[in-house]
Amino acid sequence: MTDFMDIKEQYRQFGISEAVYEYGQEILNGLQERFKQIDRTAEYNQLKVIHAMQTANVSEACLLGTTGYGYNDLGRDTLEKVYAAVFQTEDALVRPQITCGTHALALALMSNLRPGDELLSPVGKPYDTLEEVIGIRASKGSLKEYGISYRQVDLLSGGGFDYEGIRAAINDRTKLVTIQRSKGYQTRPTLSVAQIGELISFIKGIKPDVICMVDNCYGEFVETKEPSQVGADMVVGSLIKNPGGGLAPIGGYIAGRRDCVENAAYRLTSPGLGKEVGASLGVLPAFYQGLFLAPTVTASALKGAVFAANIYERIGFGVVPDASQSRHDIIQAVTFGSPEGVIAFCEGIQAAASVDSFVTPEPWDMPGYDSQVIMAAGAFVSGSSIELSADGPIAPPYAVYFQGGLTFPHAKLGILKTLQNLMDKGVVTQDFRRQENLS
Repeated sequence: MTDFMDIKEQYRQFGISEAVYEYGQEILNGLQERFKQIDRTAEYNQLKVIHAMQTANVSEACLLGTTGYGYNDLGRDTLEKVYAAVFQTEDALVRPQITCGTHALALALMSNLRPGDELLSPVGKPYDTLEEVIGIRASKGSLKEYGISYRQVDLLSGGGFDYEGIRAAINDRTKLVTIQRSKGYQTRPTLSVAQIGELISFIKGIKPDVICMVDNCYGEFVETKEPSQVGADMVVGSLIKNPGGGLAPIGGYIAGRRDCVENAAYRLTSPGLGKEVGASLGVLPAFYQGLFLAPTVTASALKGAVFAANIYERIGFGVVPDASQSRHDIIQAVTFGSPEGVIAFCEGIQAAASVDSFVTPEPWDMPGYDSQVIMAAGAFVSGSSIELSADGPIAPPYAVYFQGGLTFPHAKLGILKTLQNLMDKGVVTQDFRRQENLS
């Protein structure tokens, strides 16, 4: 049996003081029931994934991959059947040629909208990188350049839907509604699957033929249901987030109605080719095994988010979700109110990494954002935010967004390291009270 003091010594090697370690242990002692609930959800989703793989007859031959055109790629086509089964949709497009989550969302939008159509967001401003896709900020090839207009209805002050505003916004040109499940760089609540279902039902009651798309990034496997099970016509996400399980080196997915997925496939490749081409190269083992691991990896990240919320709420910082709220994605927002807090937090995450722990993250002008952004991600897969990571814009209210952790022990180390760094930088005092001059 491991000696308790030996573990404390391990943390001391990372510069974690006894005070920070003991504070973390005190927090953890009160989280056991929450963690059991997370484990039960992970078990449910693990069985769901295994059943989908068995139903699709996943075989060793599915792991081999193809080159060139990729015709008759058994593994690729079977994987898409697995995703369709997991998300309970008619079809799915799961490809390494989809480079990231923003690309997957842009692909779903551009393939299902036509000049003269209007895109509606009933949940306020989308994530920063979609602003250029839509044309909110001018960019080459945006929807706006193709004559596709955009309208949004902001959430109410308490985070609820403005149903009357949504009703007024829907018109004859409204073709597609995009619903961002996660908060992005905002401090609004993440939407639950139940809330998304209620919103879709309301919208379909007004205009039944409208396409409802959900940006599912960071939300997969957090609940036992996905938005596609409550009326979404498409769910879209990135494989270097939850569903890739930390193993997928690239990729994205679109799961949904067959016609919507088919449109996306023709846009991804070429008219006349669609899903028939697109070699899987050597990524299929990582795609399959990553999906297999995704429920338990997501659970580890979720535990890390809950731990972080409890650590920082008790100190006095604003956290979204708060320490006791139900969870609908893996992201934890912490508002520091100062650039120093955001930077010190990200430095702590980077220092806890297995890869590039010696690197000091700095704010920079990252493509797709309208302010400087700092990102901490010492990852095995570059930019993978299912791995221990944190990022945030250097702009008011100076909030950092923490996510990931392939294992809970790594997430725990990362959070304790952030607190230690905040203390070392003077943002948090030794007795864990916020300094008044940084409020």
